[in-house]
Amino acid sequence: MSTITRSQQVNVNSEISSFRDLIAWQKGMDLICDVYKMTLQLPDHEKFGLVSQMRRAAVSISSNIAEGWGRDSTQEYIRFLNIARASACEISTQAEVCKRLEYSGNWPAIIEQSEEVGRIINGLIKSLRKYITKARTLK
Repeated sequence: MSTITRSQQVNVNSEISSFRDLIAWQKGMDLICDVYKMTLQLPDHEKFGLVSQMRRAAVSISSNIAEGWGRDSTQEYIRFLNIARASACEISTQAEVCKRLEYSGNWPAIIEQSEEVGRIINGLIKSLRKYITKARTLK
């Protein structure tokens, strides 16, 4: 089973030369900033609960996109994208908890933002899987 390297993938789509060029990474970074700002409004007793969990999950999204980009194979990259997508789901759930507990803040916006990031990552995963399949059939 052959692996497709990051440089081979980049040559197919030359306008993407870094993980920073990926919309998923960019929107993930926006989500980090919004989660950090929003969690400032949470009660002090949530400092080591929801605040900590939400911030770690938010940072995990773009971090895993970047780390996966730096790996040796597309298959490994997909594994890290799956982790990033799961972290987006985690943020959505935690924002839903904040909304249900009636904590102040625009939690529906965080829910929508995290779900959008998850959809974008899902599209990237599907695209990479399609690329792997196509590359295998051309051999």
